[in-house]
Amino acid sequence: MNVRIKGESEDYRKLRNQLLEAEIALKDQTERVAVLRRQLPAGPVVETDYVFREGPLDLRDSSPGKIRDVRLSELFAPGKDSLIVDHMMWSPGDELPCRMCNMWADGYSSIAPHLGDKVNFVLVSKVEIGRLRDWGRRRGWEKMRLLSSHDNTFNADYFVEDENGQRPAVSVFRRGPGGKIHFTYTTEMSRFPGHHRGIDPFSAVWHLLDLLPEGRENWMPKHFYGSDSGSPIISLSAPAASPDTSK
Repeated sequence: MNVRIKGESEDYRKLRNQLLEAEIALKDQTERVAVLRRQLPAGPVVETDYVFREGPLDLRDSSPGKIRDVRLSELFAPGKDSLIVDHMMWSPGDELPCRMCNMWADGYSSIAPHLGDKVNFVLVSKVEIGRLRDWGRRRGWEKMRLLSSHDNTFNADYFVEDENGQRPAVSVFRRGPGGKIHFTYTTEMSRFPGHHRGIDPFSAVWHLLDLLPEGRENWMPKHFYGSDSGSPIISLSAPAASPDTSK
């Protein structure tokens, strides 16, 4: 099919056709990579039924008594044997989460209902559950489950934390017919020097910026934009204050 845009030059069409060929090749390569990923064997059995901390689905509910323990095995709903985990970088001693991870989580929250129709999906962070929920409420992450790995070794055991700190990742676990859980996949490319963009495909922001004539340049995500950019950092260890209705 020959595509022509009104007013385009011959140079534009020549280079655009070359780009189209490259885009088709990239799409085909992406599909080949997906096939290879699906051909991976089950992977190692998860020996520990990790215990996470989780609160009510309503992030406005800050009742301490409703924070509960939830095991890895309990994250698999009936009829859904795969689990996707977004590992969010946020150390307990940090004021705010990683800006990149924060942007990814904003996107994941929006698509969580679509994912949930087919697969189990959770966000896991090392930060204490109360702070994670407070921040999630502020970001509007009501559509996905937020779990804290503060009190277990999940991060270190699955390659997202070591003596040098944390790293971002997306991992997949699979429950077998006998109930055993297997670790099947995690994003490894970003661990290698020069490949820090290996996890970029999981955010539409980068794809859209790469459509621009100038590309993404040196743009980096922020926690706040516009009128919120000058907001003071609030304490995330306690619920937000209720409005004063006595006046």
